[in-house]
Amino acid sequence: MPDDVKPNRSGPTPPRDGRRTRWEKHRTQRRAEFVEAAMRVLADVGPDFGIEQVAVEAGVTKPVLYRHFSDKADLVEAMGERATEILLDRLIPALNSEEAPLPRIRKSIDAFFGTLDEYPNLYWVLARHTPIDGRGSDVVREDKEIIATALSALLGDYLRSFGLDSGPAEPWAYGVVGFVQNAAEWWLERRSMSRESVTEYLTLLVWAAIDGFARQHDVLIDPNAPLAINKVIQLHAGDVRAPAKRPGEAGGPSGGRASTDRAVRSPER
Repeated sequence: MPDDVKPNRSGPTPPRDGRRTRWEKHRTQRRAEFVEAAMRVLADVGPDFGIEQVAVEAGVTKPVLYRHFSDKADLVEAMGERATEILLDRLIPALNSEEAPLPRIRKSIDAFFGTLDEYPNLYWVLARHTPIDGRGSDVVREDKEIIATALSALLGDYLRSFGLDSGPAEPWAYGVVGFVQNAAEWWLERRSMSRESVTEYLTLLVWAAIDGFARQHDVLIDPNAPLAINKVIQLHAGDVRAPAKRPGEAGGPSGGRASTDRAVRSPER
């Protein structure tokens, strides 16, 4: 063998231990089952639910539950991850629906209100949850970031398609998301009108802003006719919250994102 050629002593990469892979899959499945049990307890008992109640609902003892969650805060973090999945599974298809502007706005707002209406206790727990000692994350704020970032990309593409400056897209998106979220919190506390009524009011207000801005730039949009160019949102993996890690596990403290890349593309169909 030539002197300048080093022998490969590393050999083939050893196969991953199948038992470890099966254990990780089992652990993930069990955590998901416990999160669903916690959400059922939360719906029945309210925000002051206890770990012991979750264990009873799941049919296990508290020590078994503590093998998967370090404390209640850790469990709430996992519930936040599930809440994000539920919300985006409903909201993104509504935002991407190939419908006229007005029904598309209505469907998106209704998807958000519908999720909060179905899981009001979950929303309040997450909205009032404070991360402790650097662990955890503000789920409601992070979800607002995901939605606003996605909506910003969508609005930017539409503004450019009409030959307009896309600069206002980001503040516009954050303003709309904050507006709808604040109205939703008001509605959850008061319930002074039906969900259908508040959804319709917000739909007309959001559309009025879009229509007014467009008319100022000599662009007329029929609210009840599908647009010739349909823009859709494609969330990257980094836009969805990463599964929470227990303290001491690889990857750092629980909570956070899969990555810091929150780019969203809105390709034409």
